[in-house]
Amino acid sequence: MTLRHRLALLSGIAVALTVLLASVLVYTLVRNRLRGDIDNDLRQQAERVTQRFQAGVGTPPPGAQVGVPPPPTANTKGTEQGDRYALTLPPPEPGESEALAQLISPGGAVVTGPSSPVPIPVSSADRRIAADGGQGKFEDVHSGDSELRVLTQPLSDGTAVQVARSLEDTNHTLNTLVIILAVVSAGGIAIAAGLGPVVARAALAPAGEVSNAAEEVARTHDLSHRIEVRGDDELGRLAASFNEMMAALERSESAQRRLVADASHELRTPLATLRTNIETLGRGDELDAAERRRLVADVTEELEEMTELVGDVVELARAPGQDAIARQDVALDELTRDAIERAGRRARGIGFESRLEPSLVHIDPQRVGRAISNMLDNATKWSPQGGRVEVEVSHGRVTVRDHGPGFPNGHLDKVFDRFWRADDARGKPGSGLGLAIVQRVAEEHGGSALASNAPDGGAVVSLELPELPAETEPS
Repeated sequence: MTLRHRLALLSGIAVALTVLLASVLVYTLVRNRLRGDIDNDLRQQAERVTQRFQAGVGTPPPGAQVGVPPPPTANTKGTEQGDRYALTLPPPEPGESEALAQLISPGGAVVTGPSSPVPIPVSSADRRIAADGGQGKFEDVHSGDSELRVLTQPLSDGTAVQVARSLEDTNHTLNTLVIILAVVSAGGIAIAAGLGPVVARAALAPAGEVSNAAEEVARTHDLSHRIEVRGDDELGRLAASFNEMMAALERSESAQRRLVADASHELRTPLATLRTNIETLGRGDELDAAERRRLVADVTEELEEMTELVGDVVELARAPGQDAIARQDVALDELTRDAIERAGRRARGIGFESRLEPSLVHIDPQRVGRAISNMLDNATKWSPQGGRVEVEVSHGRVTVRDHGPGFPNGHLDKVFDRFWRADDARGKPGSGLGLAIVQRVAEEHGGSALASNAPDGGAVVSLELPELPAETEPS
């Protein structure tokens, strides 16, 4: 099942549930309102009967035997003789339907009105209310084919009044309402089912555009393809994210192409030199021993430069985060001290002055160590013979300063570019990738790389990394 079909199905189910719940709620509210009106009307009728009874209407004349039950019949009609508990209901108010009423006498007999068409069933609980008093109660009862809503209300002297109204009209109204709600619900569900696919198609149109664009890019490899962003909702943000991803891929591909082109250009010169020297060595019978040793030394030096260049190219060609960074807690000052010792062995005649304060960082020691070595090699390359390089470590920052000519004015923003080299560096060894690697390592560790010129001459390169709290012990 496609996403569009799932969305259409879920939206149809949601609308159906909403319609059904709304129908149940409407039915419940209407039913409670209608039955509430009936209950209020019954209370008013019972109140009128109670007032007439307490005023003497329907009470026995002097000498009558109060509390003596009538002959044992199911119901005893109130007449002008006998028990004399005559029950005459007041006429209904305008707009009210006529109610049924009867009295339960102290003896438990039932006295109905002279014109009551339907008797109200009396239970033992009703007689207990008449005898003991207490709270009145509402209940639904059946009398023959009629369903009645009955209020049993205690009076005084063991007497109770029962007032009832037929629920026939109310039930008819509720049954009609059920039919109407069923028709409306069925119609709403049918409309929801019909409009679900239309709504799903419109809602998922931006997602469809993203899918089509992705398929187009996969087919044509055109990373410049973009889609229109509509709105700032989730689908709009999806389209914007797709465009950002395509822009990042386009920049990455462009950088890789530049890297390959630059690497090819840089490799051309040492390869040509190697070829010439090897061809010359091939004519070994024409060379004396000194010339042969010089050519072998040149070939070895060129091979070392090519090896270093290829290693730097591979390092920069690796996508950020492609290889897992083996982080651990490392003393940055000790890592820098080791790098200084290695640089001192390579750079004869260059002195190193170091101020290394204890500093703990969470890094990949191999990659950060290489970056520090690149900074030191760059400084020694530009230092005059017998010069010195100053190295400082403090609060997660490694700063290397030389006393050479410094960076060219107006080119500080290019120092960390791949293969960038100053004009006067063309004759010096190096590939122009060392400081680019420094910046890559800094970014991988959430830090930064900075380059500047010292006020009194010389270049300054800094590698700044997040420092751990001093109390954390190295792992």
